[in-house]
Amino acid sequence: MNLLSGFADISLLQILLVAVVALFASVIGGLAGYGTGALMPLVLVPLVGAEPVVPIIAISSIFTNLSRFVAYLRYADRRKAGIVIAAAVVTTALGAYGFTRLTSAGAAILIGSMLVLSVPLRRLLRRRSVRIGDTGLAAGAVGYGVLVGGTSGSGVILLSLLMAAGLEGAAVIATDAVISLATSAVKISVFGLAGVVSAQVLAFAVLIGAIAIPGAFLAKAFVERMPMHIHTAILDAAVITGGIVMISSALR
Repeated sequence: MNLLSGFADISLLQILLVAVVALFASVIGGLAGYGTGALMPLVLVPLVGAEPVVPIIAISSIFTNLSRFVAYLRYADRRKAGIVIAAAVVTTALGAYGFTRLTSAGAAILIGSMLVLSVPLRRLLRRRSVRIGDTGLAAGAVGYGVLVGGTSGSGVILLSLLMAAGLEGAAVIATDAVISLATSAVKISVFGLAGVVSAQVLAFAVLIGAIAIPGAFLAKAFVERMPMHIHTAILDAAVITGGIVMISSALR
């Protein structure tokens, strides 16, 4: 499969735009633990439509999370990662399969809704300061698997689960990376079997993934210098606006 053929009908300027957003999203993701899945659909959907977006982000996240895991290797909580992976693997596959059955408009509405809901959900969970044990973590992971399998931007739910389970700071980001590597592998397997991994999907995934690798290390270098409340507010506004635009376009 020729990867360059995946950029047919895509201009150099559009490719550069995707690359710039991918680098920005990777740095944000390295700082906050989420960002790529929330920001990339805003630039990808207008270019390629909604259907290829989740497969693109699933494949590119292998690069993103691997580099993030290497950057924060010593902070990962392998036991909690194992609990979430074991509980979420089946429902992730089911969610991914369900996504492959959607129409383009259905995919856009699903992704847009998840983006819009992720912001108040994150704020609600942070305000409640919920605390859970291993059983609660596993139960939450079952539901998370369905969402991560079939949507983009659901990473905020995993972060909230890990923080509720007692993880903080770099440990959250590193453990999230381990889990996301596993769920991405499951999603890619399902998408591959369903025949939705095209040259276009692979081309954009490799572009985003390659750009994201240095982003994780840039984030580590600036983790103590960037005001978190500022980039969080910007990200929230962009995610909500993009989600609403996506849903409106699909309904029209």
